[in-house]
Amino acid sequence: MLGVLVNVVGIVFGGLVGTIFKKNVSEKISTAILSAIGLCVTYIGISGVLKGENTLVEIVSMVIGTAIGTAIDIDDKINRLGRFVENKFNKGEKKVSLAEGFVSASLLFCIGSMAVVGSLNAGILHDYEMLYTKSLLDMVSAAMLASSLGIGVVLSGASILLVEGSITLLATFLSNVLTDSAVTEMTCVGSLLIVAIGLNLTGISKFKVANYMPAIIFAPILLWLYNLVPFFK
Repeated sequence: MLGVLVNVVGIVFGGLVGTIFKKNVSEKISTAILSAIGLCVTYIGISGVLKGENTLVEIVSMVIGTAIGTAIDIDDKINRLGRFVENKFNKGEKKVSLAEGFVSASLLFCIGSMAVVGSLNAGILHDYEMLYTKSLLDMVSAAMLASSLGIGVVLSGASILLVEGSITLLATFLSNVLTDSAVTEMTCVGSLLIVAIGLNLTGISKFKVANYMPAIIFAPILLWLYNLVPFFK
């Protein structure tokens, strides 16, 4: 849970800094910094992808996972949830509400492959590197968001604690079930999604990354089938 706690502290600190100094951060600087973060995230994703060992499993996982995620339209449901919560709290006011900052930041920091893959690595491998990296990126992002959305961004730390903490605990439980190869393929597929997030942050693309997330679940299942069927050996 150490990586999760560091992530929470990073978001809270960044959010407070952004709230206090929001008048001193221009939109131009904020946009430039987020683009730079996007490049860093893309690099992290590519590094993870290169660790993959079975290209066929990764491709099929992405195809099946994306098909199911798009059919369900996870991305749209997440956005609708955010709008629903915001409408409940923001009763037609034009100014930015606390709820808007909380919802926007929670969706950004929690619903992403770095949160999922980082928590899996922490729970299964006791490897906190990705969560530490995410903490630094989230701290900067939180400062930029809080400069425009206010103190609600700070409260999103509670969402991170709940979501990443739950995934980490679940991963710890599954560590005796998943093989090293299964973890490797899950990490590789998750890293592909991280590349998409990085490209989105740079403004190069607009991938609906949430729709691709089921692919992470299919990676170990397909690897098991791959090893089970003699035809593939």
